[in-house]
Amino acid sequence: MPNKIEYSDQEIVTLLKSGSEAAIDIMFKKYYTYLCRAVMRIVPDPNLSEDIVQDVFYDIWRKRETINIKSTLQGYLKRAAVNKTLNYIRAKKMKFSDIEKMPETTEKSINALEGIQNQELEKTIHLAIENLPEKCRIVFCLSRMEEMSHQEISDELGISKKTIENHISKALRILRKAVESYKNLE
Repeated sequence: MPNKIEYSDQEIVTLLKSGSEAAIDIMFKKYYTYLCRAVMRIVPDPNLSEDIVQDVFYDIWRKRETINIKSTLQGYLKRAAVNKTLNYIRAKKMKFSDIEKMPETTEKSINALEGIQNQELEKTIHLAIENLPEKCRIVFCLSRMEEMSHQEISDELGISKKTIENHISKALRILRKAVESYKNLE
């Protein structure tokens, strides 16, 4: 496999388990950007996202001999990155108001009035999300921002699908009410 440019996930995992440092390099080149984007959906701070993703690769290297990947390598890495992000949020008791203070990652509209309206709407949405009960906020963010299925959320948090549906319905109701006044601006 020395001069091969493209490796399959199975080949990468085999290299990893054999202790080859090339496996981490290959994984990093193949999935780093993808994982940073996935983490930034939850915590939109580029530096923090990169730190979390680098920690994921470090953890994978440490656990290389006992690693057991039952899904695709990409799916496994994404799940590891999301879990590490959620653990970081829990450990820091991070709130969505903290996220508002992070560097802005999206470009503003050229139209100044539209830009101001978008900023106000974004602040209103962030505030509404921040004020959701903790479990409701986590479920909503996993569902809408991380695009996890109800089953994945249920497995991750250990709650029933019905509870997940209730949390999402409650969050959407609160968000709709929060952005009601912006409907008239369109």
